[in-house]
Amino acid sequence: MSESVIHPTAIVEDGAIIGEGCEIGPFCHIGPQVRLGAGSRLRSHVVLWGNTEIGDGAQIWPFASLGHAPQHLKYRGEDTRLVIGRNCLVREHVTMNAGTVQGRSETTVGDDCAFFTGAHVAHDCVLGRNVTLINNVMLAGHCTIGEYATIAGGSGIHQFTRIGHHAYVGGLAAVEGDVIPFGMVLGNRAYLSGLNVIGMKRAGFGREAVRNVRRAYRMLFSFDLTFKENMDEVQSEFPEDPLVQDLLGFIRSGGDRALVTPRLSLPG
Repeated sequence: MSESVIHPTAIVEDGAIIGEGCEIGPFCHIGPQVRLGAGSRLRSHVVLWGNTEIGDGAQIWPFASLGHAPQHLKYRGEDTRLVIGRNCLVREHVTMNAGTVQGRSETTVGDDCAFFTGAHVAHDCVLGRNVTLINNVMLAGHCTIGEYATIAGGSGIHQFTRIGHHAYVGGLAAVEGDVIPFGMVLGNRAYLSGLNVIGMKRAGFGREAVRNVRRAYRMLFSFDLTFKENMDEVQSEFPEDPLVQDLLGFIRSGGDRALVTPRLSLPG
């Protein structure tokens, strides 16, 4: 791989580690604890700071700010981290903060994620691979976002919320509770409006897999029984279906927030 190209107006502090083949554009500022992966490109006016590690192949656009101190009133300068995986796209004005000692001491972003203009990832969040945050999405602290989840523009996610894998959050949603895997939520305050079937199909799940998850969803939110009894019924009907079991496991594992549910219970 070729040597990195650094524009003469860029500032790379002593101690920063720059991988091979990087392009660092005009007026970028890279702090002394930053590790930037090979083949990454910083267009211009990008700031990377703190104990920040960015994987190979990052594409970072103007005025992104990654790795600065968490927006947390108890932060006292502790050495916490931001870790971003490989091949992530970070568009203009995206912000991501390091973790806190009150949380995990680390904010973690998986491989192949995309962050569009103005998105914010707060302290101690954990994002799986292939997560997409559209313009001006706001993740509060300690959120967990499953792989292949998409959060549409202008949405706000409450602290400590879990968004399941392959879930879809509609634009301008205000999400105060956990969203089940494959779930689709809309509105302010957000409610569960169905399943992200389009996302499942795009991810390559077959017709039978989608049908089983649909059936399990309708059983879970039926008004015929209590929610616990509904879960037992789903477990009995789909004891070996991996996607349904994953859905049940997400619910059983619990969290700090209640589940987002449909506005009305579904018929069985």
